[in-house]
Order: sequence, then C-alpha cells, then structure tokens
Amino acid sequence: MAAMTVAELQEALRGKSLSAAEAMKDTLARIARHEPAVHAFVEVYEQEAVHAAEICDAARAAGGGLGPLAGIPIAIKDNLVDEGHAASAGSRMLATYRSAYTATAVERLRSAGAIIVGRTNMDEFAMGSSTENSAFGATRNPWDRERVPGGSSGGSAAAVAAGMVPAALGSDTGGSIRQPAALTGIVGLKPTYGRVSRHGLMAMASSLDQIGTLTRTPEDAAILFSIISGADPKDATTLAGEAFAWSSRASLEGLTVGVPQEFFAEGMDAEVEARVREAIKAFEGMGAKVREVSLPASSHALAAYYVIVPAEVSSNMARYDGIRYGERVRAADLHATYAATRGALFGPEVRRRILVGTYALSAGYYDAYYRRAQQVRTLVRTDFDSAFGQVDLLLTPTSPTVAWPLGEKFSDPLTMYLSDVYTVSVNIAGLPAVSVPCGLAHGLPVGLQLIGPALSEGTLLAAAGLYQDTHPMGTTEPRLFG
Repeated sequence: MAAMTVAELQEALRGKSLSAAEAMKDTLARIARHEPAVHAFVEVYEQEAVHAAEICDAARAAGGGLGPLAGIPIAIKDNLVDEGHAASAGSRMLATYRSAYTATAVERLRSAGAIIVGRTNMDEFAMGSSTENSAFGATRNPWDRERVPGGSSGGSAAAVAAGMVPAALGSDTGGSIRQPAALTGIVGLKPTYGRVSRHGLMAMASSLDQIGTLTRTPEDAAILFSIISGADPKDATTLAGEAFAWSSRASLEGLTVGVPQEFFAEGMDAEVEARVREAIKAFEGMGAKVREVSLPASSHALAAYYVIVPAEVSSNMARYDGIRYGERVRAADLHATYAATRGALFGPEVRRRILVGTYALSAGYYDAYYRRAQQVRTLVRTDFDSAFGQVDLLLTPTSPTVAWPLGEKFSDPLTMYLSDVYTVSVNIAGLPAVSVPCGLAHGLPVGLQLIGPALSEGTLLAAAGLYQDTHPMGTTEPRLFG
C-alpha cells in the first residue's frame, strides 16, 4: 500500500475501502521496515494501537458516531505527556517517568478518533537543531541517512518524511517544527502563540514554546490544526476566539507578499537561495503581488533569542533536581545530590543553556543581557507589525542550508545556532508560520517559510497548499521510501 496523507486516509476509512486495522497494520509494517535505519521513535505503542484500530472498526460497523480522525495513526513528540505512558523529553533525567495526565493537544486528537502510535525522538528538552542531543541516540534523515533531520522535532519529521506515519505533533520554540520540516521535505506548521494549548507540553521557554504539526501537505496540517487549536482553561495563555477555518484557493489574486531583504544576507547556500527565489516567482505566477520589505531588527533576533531562551530554560529546568522531579544521583548531602544529579543526567547542551541563562539573570547582568534582549524582542514585533501594514504574508527561506552531515556541527554550538537564523524571529513575535518544500538543492529538500500576522493560519495554509498543488517540485517527491 502506498503511503497516504491524512486526507486520503479519511476518505478511504469513511468510504470503507480501507479499515482502521488495515491502516494500522500498514503503519506498523512501515515503522518496522524503516525504524532501524532512521531511528525516529523512542517507543511504539504497537499493541495499544492495534487494539484501538479494532475498536474503531467495530464502532464504524455498528454505525456509531466517529470523530473526523477516526482510525488515523499519528505520532507525538516525546515532550508531550500521555497518561500511563513514558515521556522523557529525550533526557536521562526522565528515564523512568510515566505521566499521570494527558496533554490537551493529544487528548483532542484522541477525542477526534486519532490513534497515537508512539513517541518520537527529539533533542533533549527540545534544546538543539539536529536531534543529535538525545539520550536515545541521533535520528537520521530519510533522504540521506548520514545527515541530520533537523531538530528538535527531528523524530516527528523523519517519521512523516519516511512514510511511517501520515502526521505527527511537534513543538516549536525557535524553529523546531519548521526547520526539520524543511530539511526532510515535508510541511511544518508553527501556529500563533496561544492558538494551541501548551498544557502537557514539557516547558523549555514558556513565552516561546508552541505545539504544531508535521504533515506531508498543508491540507493535512489544516485538518490537524482544526482539531488541536482553541482555548483551554488549563492554559491561561491560550486565545479565545473563532474556530479555525480553512479552504483551498484557486489563485493568490489580491494577496500581497513581502520578501524581507534581511533574510537573504551572507551565509545562505547559493542553491538554497535559488530555490527560494524560484518559489517567490511562482507566487507571482499564481497572482500574488510581491514587494520587498525590511525587518531591520531581525538581524539581532538570533542574539536576543539565545539570551531569552537560556534565561527561561534556567528557570524551567530548576525543578529537575532529583528531589522534586527527575532521577536522582545520591551524594553525601543535599547540595551534592543536586550537583551530582544535574551534572550526570543533563546533557551538555542543556547544561550549557542553564549556565548561560543563570548568568544572564544574575545580579549585575540582568539589565545588560536579559532586559536588553526583551527590548530587542519588542523591536522585532514592531518590525513585523509595520511589515504587515504593507503586505499580507512574508516569504523567506526556512533554513540557510540543506541537511548537514551527522556530527558536523555537534561540537560547534554557535554554528548550530545559526541554522535557526530565519525562524527564531517568528517565535519572538508570537506569529504563525509554515514551512513548505520548494525543491531540491544538492539533491536534498529546501524549505520555503511563509509568515503571517497573528491568527492568519488559514491564509498561510491556503497559500502553501496552492503552491504545493501547482508546483511538483514543491512536493515531498521523490520519496525515498514507498
């Protein structure tokens, strides 16, 4: 059976040309075939998933009311808790943790009938851009298994790109959905901050974290987003308002898109830039009016991000001390136990960010670093507000390069951080963005990023969908795995 999208599975299951049990059997067979080489999962819920599929088929046969995702297999990132299941956030610190409750986004998927098939690999506590910072080992890119899939949602991205599952949930703090989507040739949606509940998402940087989707088409992203979005009394930062609505477009007539000049600076691979500029011309061909805009503060966004995030990491990671949360390494006294536990069970990138953040928040340095970074954050938001006074959407690269070889940037954190240069400003401003494939460079996928004003997911996904439908090189073909 060929790998199917969420929309295709919906049609097949509703029309009874395919049963949920058959769909699950195919999913588990794909995972068994590709997982040893890709390592996208840290756990597969095989028996539970098969049982859930059988229950779905029985309910359908009895004529019972079924949700819109009934029988559709979906994977979740390992930092989303699910009652009764392990959730480790890719860390030895939570090696034996089992959740007592379920994340709202996961709960909403299950209520819609989706079947959760397992947990996907990730950079430890979502700190990384390559999915190499995992206690479970690195995930590999299905396009070239000697290259990274991006991160931190690299396991979710690789699982979708390899055809193991039609869709997965991830989290995005500075590009952790969009960047791996770009590097693996799929679609990654980072919603407006507050549009999806963070209840049950293990926090890294609470003012930036957002749950989103990894799929093979913008239509599938819209289907999942319509389920997981909406206000939640368990998360005070969620936004109240109208339910998400999306419809396809026949053209982009009447839409003005901006191209930020700062996003085409030194450091971008020439072939990547060529594919992105070709995509921009394609948007003109679909009826959009294209104009250059400026986001001057964006050149400082990465620096501000890597002050704000470590500061929030320092605060959020304080709970993992072996006493309140996490595994424990026993030592002579309480202070020594704290030091031994955190030193032994946190990986180097987590320790690095805790140290940087603690320093930035310390007396005498708060004003020089954290307060100044927050001022830059305000400037970034103001720039976006100004741009969206002139245009409807922004088009940029998602990543300055294609996927790089495993290990190439692992010991050079500053170079690794630069892979997020085009994505972090979106999180700083709390805006929605989607990465859609726009062709190949050096034989590997390139991502085009569409950014919109707050609550513009419908417009973003419709524009991305029209682009993908009308430009074959903007799809996930050629697939390496059937």
